[in-house]
Amino acid sequence: MAETASGKSATPQSEQVQGRRKEVVGEVVANRMQKTIVVKVTRKKAHPFYGRVVARNKKFYAHDEKNEAHVGDVVRIEETRPLSKLKRWKLKDIVRKTTLVPEIVLEREGRGQAKGQ
Repeated sequence: MAETASGKSATPQSEQVQGRRKEVVGEVVANRMQKTIVVKVTRKKAHPFYGRVVARNKKFYAHDEKNEAHVGDVVRIEETRPLSKLKRWKLKDIVRKTTLVPEIVLEREGRGQAKGQ
């Protein structure tokens, strides 16, 4: 084989990065399942002919072992082996938590003001 003076084989740079797993950042749009979240990833790409930037959305099912992600959180997910029919990603970390505002309270306040007026 082709070896250098240091004893290491001379391999292309792409082979050394081969085992790296893909990571994407997206927003959690659903967490109603047990240990599963749905993450919407938006990718922006220039149109090949017109040059305009076009946003493409894709939803990924990801494994959330501790059920710690909530709707609206921005999370980083990592590619993994198939865990079920749809799940091929797992939650790596939460980039930004959302500020949760109870919708029920807002609806009640809105109705109360309408009746009082």
